[in-house]
Amino acid sequence: MVSPLTDSTTEHDIQLVVLDMAGTTVADDGLVECAFDAAARHLGVEPGSPDHTEKLAYVRATMGESKISVFRHLFGDETAARRANSAFETAYGELVDDGRIAPVPGAREAVEALREAGRTVVLTTGFARVTQDAILAALGWQDLVPLTLCPADAGGRGRPYPDLVLTALLRTRATDSVRRIAVAGDTSYDMLSGRRAGAPVVAGVLTGAHGRTQLESAGATHVLGSVAELPALLGVV
Repeated sequence: MVSPLTDSTTEHDIQLVVLDMAGTTVADDGLVECAFDAAARHLGVEPGSPDHTEKLAYVRATMGESKISVFRHLFGDETAARRANSAFETAYGELVDDGRIAPVPGAREAVEALREAGRTVVLTTGFARVTQDAILAALGWQDLVPLTLCPADAGGRGRPYPDLVLTALLRTRATDSVRRIAVAGDTSYDMLSGRRAGAPVVAGVLTGAHGRTQLESAGATHVLGSVAELPALLGVV
């Protein structure tokens, strides 16, 4: 799907590109659900139970959101939420250390092509900084982009709020207008975040949690097979 931009901006005018990680640039092969199982067990929620099924459905529906926010919703009080989040981050980190993570095919090349063409690229996540850094280290991506952001870097609010996108703009000063920003992600929350930030290009990718219908319903201006197609969309060949 391609929706016309609402002012004179074109895809070729984009100066700042804000990319999600897990499911968009990073293929994690269901690790979020595996780590959630570990967190749920830690708080006494057994896999296969009705409670687990209900909570897992919420995790799937809110892919892309800050994980601590998800656990606050699921477990109520702050202490339980922090215990669950800590168990989740530990389990996810162990899976990363076990080599259960890889780049989405063409993702690194896409980022490099965008940067070589003069676009500023920022990688964002709903994970905590420790997990984001573990992923970057596992992939050898520590120097791939000039800035990476997690919810804590944006004042604590992750997606679907616009804060990560706007923080990328403020930190990089890559452009003077939100109308020169492109956002790409694999979840409806990525789409909502991009639209709320005012980005004219909000591209959903089909390599992660949500499908075309969910992405379009959340406001995707474009739906791509993968992030590898983004440079062409933005006029980088």
